[in-house]
Amino acid sequence: MRAYRCCVDAGRPNPAQWLWYAYGGGLPRALSPWVLEDTTRRSWVLRHLARALVQLAPVVALCLLVPPVDFGLRLTAAGGGIVIGLIFSVAYMTETTEHRAVKAGWPSGTTARRREERAERERVERRARYRSGGAGSFD
Repeated sequence: MRAYRCCVDAGRPNPAQWLWYAYGGGLPRALSPWVLEDTTRRSWVLRHLARALVQLAPVVALCLLVPPVDFGLRLTAAGGGIVIGLIFSVAYMTETTEHRAVKAGWPSGTTARRREERAERERVERRARYRSGGAGSFD
């Protein structure tokens, strides 16, 4: 959490920059720490899915606004588009976030390494909580 606050203090993209970033555009180098946090923090999957939904929004709007077709059919097409789009997005989630970090100037493999470090730290903290002072120990 402290690392994220440090990056937030260093800068966040404004709404126009975030929208550009959500559609795959690059951000200024000053926001590189924010990009790394965005792609590696605990909620990185949810953040990726939010970006995917923003990318799908124009297609869904187009499906819903086609006038000569019955609304039920338009709704089904929009729902199907969202499902297919999210499946595709989830299939390439790690590669996409890695590419975002590389575009921001981080070496390839940084996101995977950082997520693994966080997961290991959380595993150690989870075990330490129950082993403190022998509490919950069977030995």
